[in-house]
Amino acid sequence: MSKEIGKVLGTADAQPLDFWIAVPAAEPLQLDDVVLVRRTLSGGHEVTLYGIVDILVARHEGAKLESDVFLATDGVLPLTHAVKAHVSVTRVDPEIFVPPLPGEPVYKAADGDRDKALFFDAMTKPFPLGLSRDGEPVHGNFEFLDGSRGAHVNISGISGVATKTTYATFLLYGIFHSKLLGAAAGNTHALIFNVKGEDLLFLDKPNKALRADQEALYAKLGLQPGAFEDLAIYAPVRRETLEMVPDTGSRTEGVIPFAWTVKQFCEERLLRFLFTEAEDDSSQLGSVVERVEARLARARDDIRGIDGFDGLVEYIQEHLDDWAGSYASGTRSAFERRLLSAAARVAHLIRGHTDDGERNVINWRKAQVTVIDIHNLHDRAKRFVIGVVLKRMFEDKEKAGTSRPLAFVVLDELNKYAPREGWSPIKDVILDMAERGRSLGVILIGAEQTASQIERRVVANSSFRVVGRLDLAEAQQHEYAFLPGPSRARAGILKPGTVIVSQPEIPIPLLVRFPFPSWATRESEARTAAAAGKDPFRKFRS
Repeated sequence: MSKEIGKVLGTADAQPLDFWIAVPAAEPLQLDDVVLVRRTLSGGHEVTLYGIVDILVARHEGAKLESDVFLATDGVLPLTHAVKAHVSVTRVDPEIFVPPLPGEPVYKAADGDRDKALFFDAMTKPFPLGLSRDGEPVHGNFEFLDGSRGAHVNISGISGVATKTTYATFLLYGIFHSKLLGAAAGNTHALIFNVKGEDLLFLDKPNKALRADQEALYAKLGLQPGAFEDLAIYAPVRRETLEMVPDTGSRTEGVIPFAWTVKQFCEERLLRFLFTEAEDDSSQLGSVVERVEARLARARDDIRGIDGFDGLVEYIQEHLDDWAGSYASGTRSAFERRLLSAAARVAHLIRGHTDDGERNVINWRKAQVTVIDIHNLHDRAKRFVIGVVLKRMFEDKEKAGTSRPLAFVVLDELNKYAPREGWSPIKDVILDMAERGRSLGVILIGAEQTASQIERRVVANSSFRVVGRLDLAEAQQHEYAFLPGPSRARAGILKPGTVIVSQPEIPIPLLVRFPFPSWATRESEARTAAAAGKDPFRKFRS
């Protein structure tokens, strides 16, 4: 039942979309509380205005000088405390936009009133975003994520503090482990690129550090705490051996090494993903790359005997003048320099043969959740892997000709792969995903430290905008205009495990807390620890 917490203030203008309320000093009203006020119109029509408290102000009433506070404390001046709260309106029901009248009672919204205020009652497909500050569930409308009415999530925040990847995996856990997907859950997939550390290699292990009070938070969200049960893990092959051994440290059990053959590299036209630094749009280098790719795709007989990427580089160098003789020598030299530079970073991933060509190709449909560990790779190699895998996923979805089942892609450090300036093949793939992924059922959950450095169209096409702890200077950039002034200020002091979420149906961004992960994020948290000390190639790692 809704409880009265104050009255509409009479000394400040009340408007249809925002108003002030006077609050008793003893009333524990806080920021983010959801409130409502009713106004009766002529004819008996009642209008309800729902809103969220976004500013709270306390002062001495009757004080004229700053020093009056000391006199009031000593009992010399009979001053009283006055508290007022600003409310931003989220919903008007029915939609008759009139201001509330001074003196009208204001109630704290609860149960069905709270659901109405936040549009939860209108969500036919709600999914868990987390918990409000007072511990109540916060939902998102899945229709704005599954492509029906919108798609994609963008998460911004300071590295190591904003817990961007943790929140992305929490969103996936809530989607897969609620009843949201129904019978489609078994065919829905997620692809996660592990770009930092080996934290995501233990998603299938329960977290032994999870406390009972955290388990209760999952229960509030309608979730059973646990781990990701259907998980496949891929890691690049070791560079110091010809054997197909995954290059991981803390976990080797259950990890599939990946690589590409020279044949796959040529036939699938993957050369472009070795040239992933952002180029000026007027550069002729991309045209040279396309021409060489086309020649390699036709040179099936010649490449059959090439054993490894170094041999392929030599073959390209021998024929480059014939294939690209019409281009300036400087352009050909730039192509050759970059090819040789890439060879030093990527050669071990492209081999003359593999033990099992199909087994060692990344199959994003192999499990419900697939983790691709690339954190040990050089940045150039990371870009290559991401570009090639996303290209194949997009092609697979286009061939399927349907947006169902859905495929989620979690990618951190978007600023490296889709920067605001310049063009590159991988940026082209990510931009295509942001703009056409909705129609194909490919949903991007992207994260970065600074949204101001990301290609604008990637961010603009994200229905859900999430911010964790932000640098205050970054928070003033235009990309965060969806945050009201108080929310921008709060973003600078957010703690780990707390984010601000904006979604289309709710006009005010919501502060959301999400539970401690119930899946392990490192080896020490795994109940069944990964084997340690049994890696015969550990001595080669330094």
